[in-house]
Amino acid sequence: MPLPSHPLRKLGFLTIGLFDEADPRRGHESTLEIIELGERLGFDSAWVRHRHLQYGISSPVAVLAAASQRTSRIELGTAVIPVGWENPLRLAEDLATVDILSGGRLNPGVSVGPPMHYDQVKEALYPDTGGVEDFSYARVERLLDFVRGKPATDFSGVEAFEVFSDRVQPHAAGLGRRMWYGGGSLRSAQWAGEHGMNLLTSSVVKAEESEDFAEIQRSHIRTFRAHHPDGDRARVSQGLVVIPTDSASPEQRKKYEEYALKRTPRTATPQGPARMMFAPDLVGTSDEIAERLYAHAAFQEVDEVAFALPFTFGHEDYVQILTDIATGLGPALGWQPAV
Repeated sequence: MPLPSHPLRKLGFLTIGLFDEADPRRGHESTLEIIELGERLGFDSAWVRHRHLQYGISSPVAVLAAASQRTSRIELGTAVIPVGWENPLRLAEDLATVDILSGGRLNPGVSVGPPMHYDQVKEALYPDTGGVEDFSYARVERLLDFVRGKPATDFSGVEAFEVFSDRVQPHAAGLGRRMWYGGGSLRSAQWAGEHGMNLLTSSVVKAEESEDFAEIQRSHIRTFRAHHPDGDRARVSQGLVVIPTDSASPEQRKKYEEYALKRTPRTATPQGPARMMFAPDLVGTSDEIAERLYAHAAFQEVDEVAFALPFTFGHEDYVQILTDIATGLGPALGWQPAV
């Protein structure tokens, strides 16, 4: 197995937080328990996905507020909040509040674009403004401005017995530097760099310059850093699905291999008119996965990762996978657990 040029500095994981419609609390509790486990195992960060009108976490900021009170060290992130569903000023208030409650551990990741199935949902979401809502990067710029403390109004001061601020309160110092953009194209990577954000590389990317997933992801990282004020020091977290099998039961190994096999065809060629490429799932022992990562063109560019847990597995599967990542794969990549 080749040696890394430098050790992996930060190890994180991403979960979707599925639940049963008849018992939604159990699914949310499972997510919180997984985050607590991640902290005990020494992970540097835990990230949650965002799902609207589905049986997954619809309010990651609220879930992370709960997680902030059940953990003390692990960083908490969203990967990602689609801001087309959000009012940037209200979202900035929520993010700042949770960052304050967590002691400065929040890492909000966001993306742009119209909400999924917009024609079917716009009357419920924006009944009066559905046709004129701006889903461009400008929506994220508004969010960044509010989070970073720029004025939201020209009014401030005392009125009767109430005191008003011209910027979002609470103001969470440092949160503006912990804003991430989930990018899957060269344009989004460049935009994120130009606006001083951090970059969450996606496991789904546009095949623009290549049809090799690793090369595409690497080109996004390099484009982002070329346009970021911090250059090569700009933060990038790589996103892939990894499933180590070191301590898995025979039944789990079979399930994991079948899961990856079903998803493999979509990784071979660009999919659909947008020419989207999907990352292959990495299944095997920790040493086998580490060897594949060391040969991965994009992994060679980063020193932090947020490995995604498969969407449809059970709680006990996530416990096994996270434990193997922390005790096997992470150390094989030169990582040391946080204390």
